[in-house]
This record gives sequence, structure tokens and C-alpha cells, in this order.
Amino acid sequence: MSSVSRTSILYALVIAVLLVALPGAIRKLIQTGDPYLFTERFFHDILARLSGPGRLRFVVQPTVAIILGVGSGIRDARAEAPPFLWALAFHGTRRRELFRSAVVSIRDLVAIAILLDVISQLLIFREVRPGAALLVGPLLITLPYVLARSLSNRIARRRGPIASSAHIS
Repeated sequence: MSSVSRTSILYALVIAVLLVALPGAIRKLIQTGDPYLFTERFFHDILARLSGPGRLRFVVQPTVAIILGVGSGIRDARAEAPPFLWALAFHGTRRRELFRSAVVSIRDLVAIAILLDVISQLLIFREVRPGAALLVGPLLITLPYVLARSLSNRIARRRGPIASSAHIS
């Protein structure tokens, strides 16, 4: 099976799981009037996830995101591009290209993070809150990635010229 078809299956699975969970979440919202996201219960549940099944993902996923961010930051430095966050904020002409490169680097990891969040919600709370899965999973990936990409670029540029290497991509 090619990586394209595996990736397509992963994305289809994420969408299917979220669509299956959506009616229950809407029903619960209508019954209770509780929007859940950013409520006291939401933050309490975040802490419960740190000690429940799947807690290792709070270490593994950000670590993988940092590794990907460092690689992207070093490539940015080789290309003499400004640090990622700086360029996103102040280089409007490159914003779309930078955003696209970040999405390409972490899209599979974000999809896996969403699935793992759904699974951990089922195991810990016996229910799925799709909004929380769409928020918590991607945050575990994007924040470490963006920070690592920006910082590694700055560090690499301060160290001086970076030699290109054929075996490092």
C-alpha cells in the first residue's frame, strides 16, 4: 500500500470518527447547555488526560513535533529564510508558502493526535467531545513544532554558515 493511500485512509478515519461523535456532542450540548470547550470541566478533563490512559502521548507527540520542527528550522536557515514565527508575522509575501510547508510537515502527526485524543476521551470519559479532540490534539503538535522551527533556525543562523549535506533533508 502506498503512503498516499495510507495517508488518505488516515484522514478518512479521522473525519469519520469525528462525524460519528458529532451528533452525540450536539445532543449533549442541547440537553445540558454546556459548550464544554474552555469551561472549568474542560480544563479539569485536560488534567485527567495527563494521568489516564494515553498519557505517554503528552510526551511522545510533542517530542516528534520538536524533531520535525528542528529539521524544518535547519532547512529554513540553510535557505537563509527568517525564523518561522517572525516570517509568519512580518513577511506577508511568504506567509502562504510557510504555512503550507508547516502543514505538509505535520499533517499526518496532527491527524494521529486527533485520533489519539478521541481514543483517550473514550477510555477516560466514556464519551467523545469532537471540539476538544480538534483543539487538544493539534495543539500538542503545532505549538512545539512552531517553537522548535523558529528557535532552531535562529540557533543555526547564529552558529554561522550551514553546510549542505546530501543525506540530511
